[in-house]
Amino acid sequence: MVRGCTGGACLRFIEGRKSAVYFGLLIVAYVVYLLVGAGIFSVIEQPYEDALRQELRAARRDFLSNNTCVSDARLEELLARTLEANNYGVSILGNDTRRNWDFVSSLFFTSTVLTTTGYGHTVPLSDGGKAFCIFYSLFGIPVTLFFLSAVVQRIMVVVTRRPLSYFHRRWAMSKSNLAAIHATCLALIIILLLVIIPAWIFVTLEKDWNFLESLYFCFISLTTIGLGDYVPGETQSKEVKPHPQFYRLAITVYLLLGLVCVLVVMETCWELPHMRRLRQRFYEENYRELDSETTNIIDHDQMSDQLSIANDVIDRSPSIPSVLEQAASIRQNGNSSPYTPAPGSAANGKLR
Repeated sequence: MVRGCTGGACLRFIEGRKSAVYFGLLIVAYVVYLLVGAGIFSVIEQPYEDALRQELRAARRDFLSNNTCVSDARLEELLARTLEANNYGVSILGNDTRRNWDFVSSLFFTSTVLTTTGYGHTVPLSDGGKAFCIFYSLFGIPVTLFFLSAVVQRIMVVVTRRPLSYFHRRWAMSKSNLAAIHATCLALIIILLLVIIPAWIFVTLEKDWNFLESLYFCFISLTTIGLGDYVPGETQSKEVKPHPQFYRLAITVYLLLGLVCVLVVMETCWELPHMRRLRQRFYEENYRELDSETTNIIDHDQMSDQLSIANDVIDRSPSIPSVLEQAASIRQNGNSSPYTPAPGSAANGKLR
């Protein structure tokens, strides 16, 4: 008996707080996902890191043994300074002639900053550049988000809302099923045009990249992860790339257009009825009630506006008294005059 009451109370408690329970489960699932991902990356990458570290240590020992005039401390100092400069995008290799801060390279840098991609291969060197980067990003990132939102919403009308309305009227399919099919087809087209095909192009243009590395770069860039381990245009050889500035400019345009297309796909998937129902599970009950009340208020206001417009139209139309109204007025006035139609009516015109 006690167990039954306790179980019933627990069920009622959970039933009354479904959104909180779902939200708690969502947090636990996300933390578990993070932990599982960290464990898998650690298992996969740590052996490669250890092997590369041992290889570099062996190369350092070989260099010191073959060059006895160089001390270990001086080599350590040179390597530290070289790695520090490399972190700022400056290399001392003999065949490296690229410039990080010409106009096109700076344009590429601003596009990666404002879209929060941030490859990290080029960073401001001076204090003035760092201060301006803070000020520039402080205003530029919100403006970029607003700009992308406006562009995405306009594109959504053309590629999502109008096609769905057209095919819904033509085929009489369920909107939820039609929206899911449309989102799947749109995602496949974007993956083909902006990931698969550009990856093959990068394989032909970047001599040190294979297809997996090119595919990895396209995905990391278009999702604004931007790890910076692969950046196109690092090899500025005239034989390989006779027009390096144009190549960097084309990459900038590709990244911006690709980001817009990815946002369109994400917004399309986000507006699916299945996604809306799934999101509702994690909303607070008060928010649900407020959202439904807001929807009812908006619908009531729209209906009131339509009724007021209809009443205005009726009030502006000429008043034509009915036969019953004139008969009632005759009985009240005791007048036995025959019925006369309202001036301007069709019957009056015929009598004339």
